[in-house]
Amino acid sequence: QVQLVESGGGLVQPGGSLRLSCAASGSIVKINTMGWYRQAPGKQRELVAAFTSGGSTNYADSVKARFTISRDNAKNTVYLQMNSLKPEDTAVYYCNAEIKTIGAGLPWVGAFWGQGTQVTVSS
Repeated sequence: QVQLVESGGGLVQPGGSLRLSCAASGSIVKINTMGWYRQAPGKQRELVAAFTSGGSTNYADSVKARFTISRDNAKNTVYLQMNSLKPEDTAVYYCNAEIKTIGAGLPWVGAFWGQGTQVTVSS
């Protein structure tokens, strides 16, 4: 089975920085896409930043120029560097990946989610 494990959330003051990490493990044949979503209280989950299957990156307009997504393919890990954080960035951040894996001896592609990590921006 495939697991995504996030780390790096916490409490930070406005203008501060945090770095999130997400490591994928298990029976991984290929990672097609990998990135970050967030969900604030009372709001829908939204894309923050992600790598596409072609290797390019997508960012939400609200985080462009402040957040940077990067990855270490050897470690199946993606990072989210968040700078100039604002109170409106407060949310639970989820790692998401579309991964080709093997189950019962057969390959299949599934969408996997991490457990989420809380990011709170407050003075």
